[in-house]
Amino acid sequence: MTDLPIELPGYEHIYSGKVRDLYAPVGADGQVVPDRLLLVASNRLSAYDWMMTPEIPDKGEVLTRLSLWWFDQLADIVPNHVVSTKAPAVPDAVAGRAVLVRRLEMLKVEAIARAYLTGGGLEEYREKGSVCGVPLPEGLVDGSMLPEPVFTPTTKAPVGEHDLPMTQAEVEAALGVDVATEVSRLTRAILVRGNAIAAVRGVLIADTKVEFGLADAGADESGLVLADEVLTPDSSRFWPADVWEPGHPQPSYDKQFVRDWLTSPESGWDRSSGKAPPELPASVVEQTRAKYVEAYERLTGESF
Repeated sequence: MTDLPIELPGYEHIYSGKVRDLYAPVGADGQVVPDRLLLVASNRLSAYDWMMTPEIPDKGEVLTRLSLWWFDQLADIVPNHVVSTKAPAVPDAVAGRAVLVRRLEMLKVEAIARAYLTGGGLEEYREKGSVCGVPLPEGLVDGSMLPEPVFTPTTKAPVGEHDLPMTQAEVEAALGVDVATEVSRLTRAILVRGNAIAAVRGVLIADTKVEFGLADAGADESGLVLADEVLTPDSSRFWPADVWEPGHPQPSYDKQFVRDWLTSPESGWDRSSGKAPPELPASVVEQTRAKYVEAYERLTGESF
């Protein structure tokens, strides 16, 4: 069953991304409320820029609850977009996986920070000795901890297209020097705070992607507001700290588990073929759900 955008009385569906659906509240006068959005997390999962089938049960609620928990932990670093999580602002049909938020002017850059070297960053490092133009020390391997977190932004490509690495100079050209500098600082600060909290819970956050929007009032001096999701298994790589061992891919609490299955002989899929990946087996769906729930419970200390 596909978690398609559903009809929500009092709301107008305006957009669906890879994972989230956006709705605009409609006022008593029948007009769209201009400064608010309902952000609904679906159970969809994307990997390698493909949408997977079937969906992962409870994933939308895990992402929403974990993001809300992290927004609280990061409130002194950067303001966030949350207005309400309760009825009547959030309809019962999407309770638990939806949030009423401020409408922002979203930045057209994927803000990514890395504390450990892996994934696409590792590929670029092996080729150039740097990631997004940031030189790194020699001798690093898959899973190496970096001397300090680095900002490694990418373009924000439409669904079905690939994000491309950007240098700081390219981000400055796109956003302006002041905003680009603050985006870099905040992204790295979020990852540092995230790792400080996660480490005592036995989790390493290898890297993370965050989204920022601009607001006119009520934000910090830069106008930047943290939006979408933050430090979730969809936007970050979570590794169990007790088995971290540089030199090979690490076990994870995130959708890397799905990526690993897709590139394994078991799936039979050739990533370079241009063909859609196969349907996920029930065992992979079940284990992926379990990993998302375990990440939530480990980090928050709450049971799901």
